[in-house]
Amino acid sequence: MTPDPITPQEAPSAVPGFGIAVAAEALYLVNLMLLPGVGFVALLVLWWRHRNGPPPLARNHLAQTMTGSLWGGAALVTGIASILLMGGFEAPNTWVVLVLYFTTCHSTLILFGALGFAKALSGKPYVYPLIGRRLDD
Repeated sequence: MTPDPITPQEAPSAVPGFGIAVAAEALYLVNLMLLPGVGFVALLVLWWRHRNGPPPLARNHLAQTMTGSLWGGAALVTGIASILLMGGFEAPNTWVVLVLYFTTCHSTLILFGALGFAKALSGKPYVYPLIGRRLDD
């Protein structure tokens, strides 16, 4: 016995705010993997346009991606600066620690984004672990 096909009312794309949520998560990943800075500016523009009164799904994903981008960027910049200041530019150990730190943090941020993107595509809210903020709907 085959399951009934999904009707348009049950499709995740029928959830109000679906397109904005997917766009926010996609821009978060673009910022991390393809066009750093440009992706963030595009995400900021999307957030600015829809900051007042978007549907709950869009509000959730916009808040997560903006918070994740800001906290993630701050963690990367301050962590790398701290490692360089403590270890110096000349020490090989500094560069080993720096590469390990960057790879671990950056990969974790990408994983959060991929999970958020999957949740947005399924029409569900998502809160990033550690860096996300819970919204009261």
